[in-house]
Amino acid sequence: MKVGIVGAGMVGSSAAFALVMRGTASRVVLVDIDDKRARAEAEDIAHAVPFAGQTVVEAGTYEDLEDSAVVILACGVGQKPGETRLQLLGRNAEVFRSVVGEVMRVCPGAILLVASNPVDIMGQITQRLSGLPAGRVIGSGTILDTARFRWLVGRHLGIAPRSVHAYVLGEHGDSEVLAWSNARAGSVSVESFAAQMGRPLTAEVRERIDAGVRRAAYTIIEGKGATWYGIGAGLARVVSAVRSDEQAVLTVSTVSDVLGVREVACSVPRVVGAGGVSAELVPELSTEETEGLRASAALLKETVEAVPL
Repeated sequence: MKVGIVGAGMVGSSAAFALVMRGTASRVVLVDIDDKRARAEAEDIAHAVPFAGQTVVEAGTYEDLEDSAVVILACGVGQKPGETRLQLLGRNAEVFRSVVGEVMRVCPGAILLVASNPVDIMGQITQRLSGLPAGRVIGSGTILDTARFRWLVGRHLGIAPRSVHAYVLGEHGDSEVLAWSNARAGSVSVESFAAQMGRPLTAEVRERIDAGVRRAAYTIIEGKGATWYGIGAGLARVVSAVRSDEQAVLTVSTVSDVLGVREVACSVPRVVGAGGVSAELVPELSTEETEGLRASAALLKETVEAVPL
């Protein structure tokens, strides 16, 4: 599978590296307005190939994206310390107006995987600009927030994060909803599992985990300027689901109707395979979680409607 990446910054380059180490792509092409940076990143990542598989990694122009099965959009300006993802909207929307047109010109059959923040809004903007069916424009959504949630719960319970089945829903940002009510460790509710392990999920523990998920990006940005490893791995995971037609359930963002909010991009568990997103699943939630998800979707809808295209 050929994968194009527009944006050779830390997120795009980390995604390329993750694709190489997973052996997901046969060819990765990095495109960036800073051609020197793109070529340097491509060569550096290519030096990891002997330790992994047979991926060809190179830098190029939009023309070199032709025949890409997936194009990752990781371009735009970065998040500043203290800046919310929604505040990024005005600065990144302008970038996408030109980028999406170029990508669609050379590879109209590609699935577009959006990583630029605020990702839900940028995903919906991308879908509008591209004219592609909603399922073929995928935002990374809360895939990283979900990973953070599972990691923190797993650490508290003393089990592998992969054994934790829990989701973060809604906006990839401040209004996101941690779905505690249906979180499982194996086949057991996390609350029951925690009690059996002698590690109860007290209100204090839940608040700490909630803050750990919700504030993770801000903490990392304050310490090193941006996040990239986690989201790079998450993007590679989505590409892997497309490549292998996994029909994997992932919390990605596409445009759909969510709890009465029409045509909004926000995250719920969705089925991802070779054609992109084929189905979505709204899990059973508590009343509070349901209202939180509806409010998150409404906030995103209100914001995207204010963006002139």
